[in-house]
Order: sequence, then structure tokens, then C-alpha cells
Amino acid sequence: MSITPERRTVLISEYKTAEHDTGSPEVQVALLSERIANLTEHLKTHAKDFHSRRGLLVLVGQRRSLLDYLKRKSVSRYQTLIGRLSLRR
Repeated sequence: MSITPERRTVLISEYKTAEHDTGSPEVQVALLSERIANLTEHLKTHAKDFHSRRGLLVLVGQRRSLLDYLKRKSVSRYQTLIGRLSLRR
């Protein structure tokens, strides 16, 4: 359910905007999207795991907030990110 350190490093290197960037909205949204995908797969096999379902909803809300922030600050970065992550909005 969690992200392995190797996968985390790959995601950070793929979505970073500067050399030592680990906290930009792009990186945070990419990491949240990976965790959301993992939890979604977990819930497909464990349908009655309501604690994990609540955690999933919290993660989706965090990602939505970060995407809204990014859209307010820079629409071009927002469009690029949702295109790379294949998000609907």
C-alpha cells in the first residue's frame, strides 16, 4: 500500500522542477496520485476496509487542494501536470 523508496525517488526525479526539489506541488501531486492508485487497488480486493477508504478520501482531498492551488498560481503548470498524470480535470 505504501510507496517503496525506489519508486518515490523515481517519481521525485520525474516531476521535480529544480535540482533539489522535493516539495513542489507537482512532486506532491505525483506522490499522492501514486498512493491513491495503490489504495484503489487495495480496496478492489478488500471492499469492506472502511478505514482505508477514509484514508483514500483524505488523500483525494489533499490532491484536489494542491491542484486548485497550482491552477491559481500557474495554469500552464496545472495543465501540464494533469496531462502527464492523466487526471480528468
